[in-house]
Amino acid sequence: MARSATTIRRSTLTVPVAPLGPENPLPPLLPRDDPHRIDPRQRATLPPDMARQVGYAPLTSVLPTRLRDGYGRDRVPTDLDTIVLENDRLSVTVLPAYGGRVYAMRHKPTGRDLLYTNPVIQPADFALNGAWFSGGIEWNIGATGHTTLSCAPLHAAVLDGPGGAPMLRLWEWERLRDLPFQVDLWLPEGSDFLYAGVRLRNPHDGTVPVYWWSNIAVPETRHGRVLVPADEGWHFGYEHSLTRIPFPEWRGADRSYPLHGDFPADYFYEVPAGSRKWIAAVDRDGDGLVQTSTATLRGRKLFVWGAGPGGRRWQRWLTEDGAPGYAEIQAGLARTQLEHVPLAAGGEVSWVECYGPMDADPTVVHGPDWAAARAHAEKRLAATLPEATVDAAYLAWLPLADRDPDDVLHTGSGWGALEVARGGYALPGTPYDPATLGPDQRPWLTLLDTGRFPEEEAAPERPPGPSLVGGPWRERLECAPGGPLTDYHLGVAQWHAGDRAQARRSWERSLSAAPSPWTARCLALAEAWGGHPQRAIAVSLAAAKRALATQGVDPVALAALARDMIPVLLDAGRADIARRVFDRLPQDVRARGRFRLLDARILLALGDREGARAVFDAGFEVADLREGDEILSTTWALLTDDPLPAAYEFRMRPA
Repeated sequence: MARSATTIRRSTLTVPVAPLGPENPLPPLLPRDDPHRIDPRQRATLPPDMARQVGYAPLTSVLPTRLRDGYGRDRVPTDLDTIVLENDRLSVTVLPAYGGRVYAMRHKPTGRDLLYTNPVIQPADFALNGAWFSGGIEWNIGATGHTTLSCAPLHAAVLDGPGGAPMLRLWEWERLRDLPFQVDLWLPEGSDFLYAGVRLRNPHDGTVPVYWWSNIAVPETRHGRVLVPADEGWHFGYEHSLTRIPFPEWRGADRSYPLHGDFPADYFYEVPAGSRKWIAAVDRDGDGLVQTSTATLRGRKLFVWGAGPGGRRWQRWLTEDGAPGYAEIQAGLARTQLEHVPLAAGGEVSWVECYGPMDADPTVVHGPDWAAARAHAEKRLAATLPEATVDAAYLAWLPLADRDPDDVLHTGSGWGALEVARGGYALPGTPYDPATLGPDQRPWLTLLDTGRFPEEEAAPERPPGPSLVGGPWRERLECAPGGPLTDYHLGVAQWHAGDRAQARRSWERSLSAAPSPWTARCLALAEAWGGHPQRAIAVSLAAAKRALATQGVDPVALAALARDMIPVLLDAGRADIARRVFDRLPQDVRARGRFRLLDARILLALGDREGARAVFDAGFEVADLREGDEILSTTWALLTDDPLPAAYEFRMRPA
């Protein structure tokens, strides 16, 4: 029987979606709570190469990106744009508007869904900049954690791939590290495997840190097991400790089974240098998914939610009632996700990875002999996809990586076009079209073309547009004529560069020229972060008063400002002022879960434990609760010795 041709086509998918809502318009000046940090003293005990990369170029903030915290928990049926790759063996669905996520992958001969496919799109605060959702295959670039592009559009286009099969190219400009990247997806005719060619490029004059982990969600079942060619690895829990362990048996349990543990945890594997790089997840029948790659993608990892109440609660939080759980198998450039790898000036790094079905003998892969189980899985992989085939695919794909795409299917942001305009970069294969430049980029294009930032855009009722913080942009702002907006953006860039004193002076100049709640908010955070509580109180109150008194103030910005300023006032011991600010907020803002929690904290600080307890008893949901954040349980513990209600149980580590 003749094989059908491989196709790539646009389509739509209707699923319940919690809308992302608007971006937070205020610059995220401070470090976000990092659930993946370890104590510097422990870092000194790690192998030297790992220790260097764990301590290399950590983020101080997620600037220049903005936070995505405008979503809620109400989902509505929504038509999503998709791109479908299909041959006679596989059907692969990609969401170009959500980071190029591979949403689903179905194996036609068996009718099996090889990935965990979330039946809903429910954002939660897991990405570096907030909104993220679970399921499928995601492409994580930037820094430790889920990419800022988790819920952002990517450029997408079709071109001829290896062997003449059509290939889907996804690309964007990653803004945390200022790097262009691409992911090329293709299905060879008659293949059971999806191929992905990935390339990261450094067009700059200096070395930059890079990070990559391909994150694959797989169904979590009671008897599911994860197989990998390793006998030891590293356990990382939310106690912020990285511990070298034997694998799979550790502390009386077989850790290759995702449900053999109570708390969420990462297991990073020590895959021997000369071994084939692969990881597989199989169900009780030995069926599942396997991922393999060329040797450059050296790391492999398993993330589990665990069987305890916190992990179960997070699983339900990320989907709908009754949906199955999931685990994550991952592949990365380093041994652990705590590491960043240097990429030299003008350099690039690339590889090919493949995803397809695993069909193994259940009596062997679930047998007591770990070495036999993984050897059998590797033998099955070799029979369906020899390592030499993957290496040959890389050599066939790499010459095509520079070929410009033909048929554009989706458009990403204009930030890449702006950076290309500034740097004059030649980036064949990933065109950043000037037509993508939009309102967020135009003021910066004016600065680039004229040496002057357009001050006429200042408006007291809404915050300034996005700031740019890279060295070349900071230098242009420093050379530009002063003005309220110029000094505001200059302060943000100086703060990001670690020049805190100059940042304060720039914001003070801006405020002297044009009083603004948005600039005052920056200065208030700077004073609080610098250990000046009295000055922080005064500036916070001034920012809040001015925002509340401004006619037609942007409601999104007002809520964001209050969310920043009220904790500053509480930390400074002025719950009385925090109360007055809170009570002047619009009712719809005060009714949100995040602000219900703030209300309880204010009441608690004022000594009204009964009132604070009543807020919890009435019930609320903090839609943007941060991964690893224990604010719900710690606030509850200050109210009462009663057990924490299940609705507030999100703890990811032992109490």
